[in-house]
Amino acid sequence: MLRKRIIFTLIYEDGKFNQSRNFRLQKVGNINWLEKNYKFRDIAFSLDELIVLNASKNGKNIEDFSKVLEKLVKDVFIPVAAGGGIKSLEDAELLFNSGADKLVLNSALYENKVFVEKLIKKYGSQSIIGSIDYKLNCAYINNGLNKINKPLKEYINYIVSLGVGEIYLNSIENDGTGFGYDFGTIKEVAKDITIPLIIAGGAGNASHLQSGLDVHGVNAVATANLFNFIGDGLPRAREAIISNHGNLAQW
Repeated sequence: MLRKRIIFTLIYEDGKFNQSRNFRLQKVGNINWLEKNYKFRDIAFSLDELIVLNASKNGKNIEDFSKVLEKLVKDVFIPVAAGGGIKSLEDAELLFNSGADKLVLNSALYENKVFVEKLIKKYGSQSIIGSIDYKLNCAYINNGLNKINKPLKEYINYIVSLGVGEIYLNSIENDGTGFGYDFGTIKEVAKDITIPLIIAGGAGNASHLQSGLDVHGVNAVATANLFNFIGDGLPRAREAIISNHGNLAQW
């Protein structure tokens, strides 16, 4: 049986990392603040993967983002996925060269199918995560601003048909609340999905992560909650899940 995963998501905007609630961003600190408070080199053993998303709204500067990514992942020996504003093969190559192991695509999945197919052909399905932000059974793109006029499950099937390796499913309504995942939607999606499913939006403690991992069809749980998991929050969450017989790798 494949091990399940705990993923931490970092949300970057214009030089700062942010706490997000319902996709409204609150700036927390820059790369130096993040290193001081989280020390990813030390807590990487509590994680299976790191996702870094560029949510800058006034033009996503890939070069600036890549420099932050390169500094962030130095000496962090877990898989890293990066996304936000990837529009060309050159953008993709820059992020891979800056330390990304995978790319996260969102708006491009809907707006530029040909580009997505080129990325998959060049780098392989295992290198591409399809990110879907949703609320009220509808998917949204462009930082949650524009609704896709398809039912959520139909849109997920479309994304899967493109050939992505994984789905990152993020609830806009639950995002940043710390009240737990949207299990009603997650269970409906998980029972039919044919590729690995990462769930996001709402996790605020170890119990939420555990409940997400317990859902059949869910392969990984993600949290972007900078406050609830600061300090030793992530190591303690992993220890609690493993002690409760969770199917996580033990280092």
